[in-house]
Amino acid sequence: MGGTSRPPSIFPLSRLWKREHGPDYVPVEGTEENEDTTAARIESTNTLSRHSLKIRRWQYLTSGMIWGLTILAAILLLNLLLSIARTLWGIEDDPDKIFGNWGKQGSGTEGLAWYPTDFLRDVVPIRCHSHNDYWRKVPLFSALHAGCIGVEADVWLFDDDSELYVGHDTAALTPNRTFESLYVNPLVELLNRTNPQTQFYNDTRRGVFDYDPEQAVILLVDLKTDGAKTWPHVLTQLEPLRSRNWLTYFDNGVLHQRQVTVVGTGNTPFDLVVKNSTYRDTFFDAPLADMWEDPDASDSLSTEEGFTYNDTNSVYASTSLWEAVGFVLGSFSEKQLRTIRGQIKGAHRRGLKVRYWETPGWPINLRNKVWHTLMEEGADMLNVDDLKSASRADW
Repeated sequence: MGGTSRPPSIFPLSRLWKREHGPDYVPVEGTEENEDTTAARIESTNTLSRHSLKIRRWQYLTSGMIWGLTILAAILLLNLLLSIARTLWGIEDDPDKIFGNWGKQGSGTEGLAWYPTDFLRDVVPIRCHSHNDYWRKVPLFSALHAGCIGVEADVWLFDDDSELYVGHDTAALTPNRTFESLYVNPLVELLNRTNPQTQFYNDTRRGVFDYDPEQAVILLVDLKTDGAKTWPHVLTQLEPLRSRNWLTYFDNGVLHQRQVTVVGTGNTPFDLVVKNSTYRDTFFDAPLADMWEDPDASDSLSTEEGFTYNDTNSVYASTSLWEAVGFVLGSFSEKQLRTIRGQIKGAHRRGLKVRYWETPGWPINLRNKVWHTLMEEGADMLNVDDLKSASRADW
């Protein structure tokens, strides 16, 4: 049998790259030429991602600008409110601003002989002691302008020199910063101004504060050198105040209050302070740590007991708060409060003013809490370094 031979089937190569479709096939995007769109989709996705990234960056930038402007506006508003508060309540940015020309050439202060006339006119005295007062911009004046009724001067005496130099240590001493130039002479000048001799007034009893002319200033003199040698020089240099009857004095059992009360501390010898048993015009800073009494015991004991330290020979009873109660964590413990109450009780029974030094200065909230607690418990003087903060609270 024979048959017709059929040619071999040929599979074109083009079919490897292009599929044939049935009559119902509808090409994507309406064209068969771009059947494979993977690359196009990837490119489109990348384009969209870059566009989205640009949009997000712009959004972040815009949001940051809005927040920045909001914070700036809040700061400006807060500053405005603080300025209004200062105006309404009389809060000064710098209480020493009144002394802005101090020490400048041509101001008359080069020799420490210039004194403002009205800087104490409306100052209300407060129970604060200017610790290390000689560190102030203007010693004595800065403290008085803040209302402090107590100031402190550290004095040094050197061989072959009768001058008393004022400073925290020998490296801080200078020839013109002396006990007389920083404290004695300025007090004399101030009291001369508050006690003018005119047709309307002819007396010498007014103190430095116009608001309370009866308020005395307590001058605490801290002897840094040998007490037996230094104390006589202190007594001698107080003569301008003594001769004008401006020093508080004790005479024949009676205490006479005057404009300036001088108290010796540091190396001051107690025996020299009380050497004259009937008259003295300087007093002692008694050791508060030695005066503790049971705060829970009755007060039936007589105050006429023979105390070594009393209001005839001492004014302050002082001690380091750190040495008295140790470290203060947030607030006083009951044990610490009992120590403080016992010391205050003992000092007050002797007629003395309680002063704690070496109180914490930081953190500020701890410092303020310690200040308030001490005054609430009965301390009489607040020992301060920050005059501005001390003058803004009610003690």
